[in-house]
Amino acid sequence: MKTLLHDGTKELLEAHEPPCLSLYQPTHRHHPDNQQDRIRYRNLVKELEASLQQRYPEHESRERLAPFLALDDDREFWNATLEGLAVLGAPGTFRAYRLPRTVPELAIVADTFHVKPLLRHLQSADRYQVLGLSRHEAKLFEGNRDALAEIDLAEGVPRTLTDALGDDLTDAHLTVASYGGAGQGQSPMHHGHGGKAEEVDSDAERFFRAVDRAVLEHHSRPSSLPLILASLPEHHDLFHRLSHNPLLVADSVDVNPDATSLDDLRARAWQVIEPAYLARLAELADEFGSAKARGLGGDVVADVAKAVVEGRVSRLLVEADREIPGRIDRATGEMAVSDLHDPTVDDVLDDLATLALQMGGDVVIVPSDRMPTDTGIAATYRY
Repeated sequence: MKTLLHDGTKELLEAHEPPCLSLYQPTHRHHPDNQQDRIRYRNLVKELEASLQQRYPEHESRERLAPFLALDDDREFWNATLEGLAVLGAPGTFRAYRLPRTVPELAIVADTFHVKPLLRHLQSADRYQVLGLSRHEAKLFEGNRDALAEIDLAEGVPRTLTDALGDDLTDAHLTVASYGGAGQGQSPMHHGHGGKAEEVDSDAERFFRAVDRAVLEHHSRPSSLPLILASLPEHHDLFHRLSHNPLLVADSVDVNPDATSLDDLRARAWQVIEPAYLARLAELADEFGSAKARGLGGDVVADVAKAVVEGRVSRLLVEADREIPGRIDRATGEMAVSDLHDPTVDDVLDDLATLALQMGGDVVIVPSDRMPTDTGIAATYRY
């Protein structure tokens, strides 16, 4: 099963033939709480079925629901749930995502997928990268406050000391040994004389420089994501002194990623990045307030809808937990409030977020207590 981080925003924004079925529910990691998850799932599938039958014949409804019912029978899937579940299905497409964040129960049949909860998971406002570094190896991770996953290093980024230095590696690495057996409390010592330890340190410095240059070129610049160093404390000062990466965060994580779990690494990284995340939300709110004062911002949903379809919205802040059932005319931006049980109706805020992204705008899903408006939306206009 592909992960949401693997599929990314592009997959969510692709046009799909309707009907598009979106199911969200909170789930549980452990027994006995997770025993109710499948029962709740079946009830939500019944809601999808009732909505489908308002517009589609029975045989087509059964066909659309078939992959949802098959997932219900997948015991392996239900034995590995997290805090939330998102399932999207349309003709030729079926995706089930386990989410590390709880979501409200929702079952919607519409002409497009309901993706706001997933966009919140993917948005750039709280995303970051972690560089796991030792003297001999480099790894890269990407995630947000809820999830972290190792990603493949781009071609040209050295993964090991040997990749970086090759034949230029000093012989000192072949002569380092420990005197005494494991558990005797003795420190590693070096055979030979004449600065072997200094040569090893020189190799580590050259390795760190090569990693820094390559990660900046192939990962940091293309993503524009903040980078957190995760390594043993003795490496922090050296790497920060030699690094030329402007996205490298000043604070580091004091652990070798190989010595801890992904979830622990995520928690440590989020402690580092959270202050910047909160500052970013405050900056976005201030930016909107300034734009609105100059006539370049709006928070009336109907007005924002027209600006979105005209391509005038540069940034859209959307309240995470609010829904406005209705339809958006994608040609004119006209909005009609309706009922979510109608199989042609979705959440207006969700549709506007999708449309703004498709028009090249930036969308940030914002927690309710950080929204600068009480309408569920805040738009900054290009003109």
